[in-house]
Amino acid sequence: MRVAVLGAGAWGTAMAVALAARHDTLLWARDAAQAAAMTQVRCNARYLPEVMLPPALRIDADLAAACTHAAGGMLLLATPMSGLRGLLQALPGRQPALWLCKGFEAGSGLLGHEIARELRPEVPCGVLSGPSFALEVARAQPTALVVASADEALAAAAAQALHGEALRVYTVADVVGVEVGGALKNVLAIATGMLDGLAATGEPGAPGLNARAALITRGLAEMTRLGVALGARAETFMGLSGLGDLVLTATGDLSRNRRLGLLLAQGLAPSAALARLGHVAEGAYTARTAAERAQRLGVEMPITQAVVAVLEGRLQPRAAMALLMSRQSRAES
Repeated sequence: MRVAVLGAGAWGTAMAVALAARHDTLLWARDAAQAAAMTQVRCNARYLPEVMLPPALRIDADLAAACTHAAGGMLLLATPMSGLRGLLQALPGRQPALWLCKGFEAGSGLLGHEIARELRPEVPCGVLSGPSFALEVARAQPTALVVASADEALAAAAAQALHGEALRVYTVADVVGVEVGGALKNVLAIATGMLDGLAATGEPGAPGLNARAALITRGLAEMTRLGVALGARAETFMGLSGLGDLVLTATGDLSRNRRLGLLLAQGLAPSAALARLGHVAEGAYTARTAAERAQRLGVEMPITQAVVAVLEGRLQPRAAMALLMSRQSRAES
């Protein structure tokens, strides 16, 4: 199959590397200079320097050529959420596409499928999600993902094309649940990173593993509440795009969102922590939008609200964790 991956960040590069061994794969980079450098040195020095690009993988900065390459094949959009709308608008005709980004769009508060429905209502589309660090996918380490689409034929074709020795791919029709899980896990990973950063101080009364387990579990409940309010199925959050992605992102050392939380717990201001990180941490941009959308729906999300308060400088991480622990006792739900 001919595959085009649009977006040469870490995740787009990793997927292109993983697919190049089995498919005629082209990786599109927005920056022509980056595309030329990657072609010459066979490495994405900025976003995935640990992995050499396979000889069969082509890199191009011509968007029209990339879309033409994928005609009749598969088009994967690996832009950050902030770039999804522009890329969808630039796609030709009725070409189906799957996006890999996770989060709510800043300003509109829309999920990926809602943006696609607004721009291309009659075109088959979907999302590829699940617990996956780009570096491990590029290194062909075992990974399981899920394709969510209302179009059964697109989901089945994508699963067949993506499935391989190191990549197991499932399908699901619940696009809302998969997207809410992918968005909220980043916010909850920031909270878990803050908690683990406070635990590392070793001070009396500092949170430990008990508190981490409680935070992740209650975070999953928070994620599920918002998802169900948006029309998702509760059981979706027990799967790869919910519990699986949450556990990985909240506890894995390769998680940018978790690292952001650790830096905040060390006392760095949010702007300084983001600058130190050097890469996009989607949870930092998703938290406020998710909280606003939850408020409009009447959904209680105390962990997300605590993360927003820290990112906006209204609370310090220690105070945010103390506030969560001081909440009134209630029946678990």
